[in-house]
Amino acid sequence: MKKYLPFLTVSLFFCLFVYVFYRTDKTLVTRLFISLFSRAEYSSLETSIRSFLPLPGFIIYSVPEGLWVFCITVTSSFFYVEVKKKKWDLVFVPILAAILMEVLQLFHFLNGRFDLMDINVSLGFWLLAIFCTRSNTNKEPLFQTINTETIYCMVSYSIVYLAHVAY
Repeated sequence: MKKYLPFLTVSLFFCLFVYVFYRTDKTLVTRLFISLFSRAEYSSLETSIRSFLPLPGFIIYSVPEGLWVFCITVTSSFFYVEVKKKKWDLVFVPILAAILMEVLQLFHFLNGRFDLMDINVSLGFWLLAIFCTRSNTNKEPLFQTINTETIYCMVSYSIVYLAHVAY
């Protein structure tokens, strides 16, 4: 896991940066950030960052989801869950979750907008993570032991909640 930490850290901080300064201020992570400062300070900082570093919509709306899929796939690559004596590799959970979330957005069961580009970007980052972690052959049951890999895996899944839009 240690060899992946720099990539995971940079990816998640990039996602945080995009969500805090470029996405709606109704996400939980942005609300937490605003609570650290005043609304006026946040608005000023947001305006400065957006004018200094304009980002295309593709990077704002599709890349963060793809990076999360990448991070979650990497941290999941060390684990499986066992259901009725059948081992299920956790690397499939992130891409299935990303596709399911897009489909639920399509039918308006989740907030957000269905975008095929999001699925394509997520699939690309998922395949990259699968390629990068293909040597992780010693998988263990997810909750067999609580160690740093287990914690990283659980944290990577829970971070997705912070991107939730709260109305």
